[in-house]
Amino acid sequence: MNNNVPSFEVNFDGLVGPTHNYAGLSYGNVASLNNADAVSNPKQAALQGLAKMKAMHDMGLKQGIFAPHARPDIDALRRLGFSGNDTQVLNKAAKESPILLRTVYSASAMWTANAATVSPSSDTLDGKVHFTSANLNNKFHRSLEPTTTTNLLKAMFSNNALFTHHTHLPEQPFFGDEGAANHTRLCDSHSTKGLEVFVYGASSLNHSIRGPVKYPARQTLEASEAIARLHGINDNQVLFLQQNPDVIDQGVFHNDVIAVGNENVLLCHEQAFIDQANSINQIKHAYLGEKPLHIIEVPTNEVSVQDAVSSYLFNSQLVTLTDGSMMLVAPEECKNNTSVSRYIESMLSANNPINTVKFFDLRQSMQNGGGPACLRLRVALTQDELNAVNPDVMMSDEKFATLITWVDKHYRDRLSDVDLADPQLLHESHAALDELTKILALGSVYQFQR
Repeated sequence: MNNNVPSFEVNFDGLVGPTHNYAGLSYGNVASLNNADAVSNPKQAALQGLAKMKAMHDMGLKQGIFAPHARPDIDALRRLGFSGNDTQVLNKAAKESPILLRTVYSASAMWTANAATVSPSSDTLDGKVHFTSANLNNKFHRSLEPTTTTNLLKAMFSNNALFTHHTHLPEQPFFGDEGAANHTRLCDSHSTKGLEVFVYGASSLNHSIRGPVKYPARQTLEASEAIARLHGINDNQVLFLQQNPDVIDQGVFHNDVIAVGNENVLLCHEQAFIDQANSINQIKHAYLGEKPLHIIEVPTNEVSVQDAVSSYLFNSQLVTLTDGSMMLVAPEECKNNTSVSRYIESMLSANNPINTVKFFDLRQSMQNGGGPACLRLRVALTQDELNAVNPDVMMSDEKFATLITWVDKHYRDRLSDVDLADPQLLHESHAALDELTKILALGSVYQFQR
């Protein structure tokens, strides 16, 4: 990336899949556990996500679409000993292990903040954009995702002269990697060199580093270091910080539930990092920009960790608008939480670059534990790199209308545990995704297509 060439942050939002359901699979994610066994509405979930994508596009921002994964994952069930044709495999799993059936139906790939870690060309030694799909090793239902994620990324970013795709890290807790949810980039603008901040929950090698006690640390230091090496990030452009293990034990399962950054702004809770004062000083010392760095620490006495988790204040997106101002893209839960709403109002009137907020109804995603920032993967691109992206995955008025029609045609209004045993749901899902790969010009990215 040439620092004199204008660059853009493109948000690729996960399109919610047709098997979106509430299975309560994510231990450590309070919303996921609290809504286990509720009846979901896949159609509403997909339409809510598309509405956010279209709104971002209408504001002049670059907005992409990240396709869902094929679910149920029949191949995973066969690997676990369920045999026969697809219908027989589903029937056996429903009878013998309903919990396993839930896992292979999960639509969790919608949260593309966990899809991969991305380093822009301005930060890498070879001047290319680097992608590493997350192994998501901590949860079985998410560990099924990396291969398809890489297939999708390669179908979206196919120019090998500009983009490099790495195999996900070894599928082992030692290298637990949850992607961009534990990674942020601070810079003067998306066109300039940035400081890539990797946030980990624990170390696999250094047992003197205190980790959480109640809930698992999903990102390891060793995974973060490996990705920085793979991407060839300049040494002076990378920083490794530890998330506060005490807030992980309060339901802050990813760093993006307690902190969010954009350009020269870092919005974080005062309990976000271990030894917070030292962590903030490290960021200030390592920051490369010429503009003032704004670190906005939200005090506990104004917004508790519990309120942060329930409202997903920090799982909001921070975006730079076309006029250079910054906007907070927040879930409606923030507006409905008294302390969070009050804090947002005070933040908007304070001396910092964030001066507007827009609230979105993402209740279907929120009830499963993912807010606006969970739904998007940020990719900083020069104009030449953007021109090389598969144009059919970019949002437009026409694409939006096509996808609305597609959702209305293929998605169910409600989905419960009982529906997961219905083989027809598999056929509906495959038919929907087969058509979607044509709409987005992705080719045969799914196993059932090969």
